Amino acid sequence: MHELSIAISIVELSEKEAKKANVSSVQEINLEVGTLSGIVVEALEFAMDEAVNDSVLQNAIIKIKKVPAIAKCLKCSKEFPVEDYYTPCPECNNFETELINGKELKIKSLVINK
Repeated sequence: MHELSIAISIVELSEKEAKKANVSSVQEINLEVGTLSGIVVEALEFAMDEAVNDSVLQNAIIKIKKVPAIAKCLKCSKEFPVEDYYTPCPECNNFETELINGKELKIKSLVINK
């Protein structure tokens, strides 16, 4: 389960940012996870529950937003939602597409206690 190592990295990054802001706890963390990122959101939620122990995120509300995958056709430039990497363009049926959304994992924001 690679979600645990991802959760630990999220906690470490949050700890660094909290230290920079000179705060001892975080109220809320907002994450964005793309639907084609390879991350199972439910597994990440479970891993975060464990990873936050004894950290600035221990009492934080963890919000995870799923970002839908969007591809762009390299032939006709149509943008369209995709479920996988092998979805052809619905406009021209071309398989040459570029994923423009849906692979990300972002810490969108930290709400801190001052």
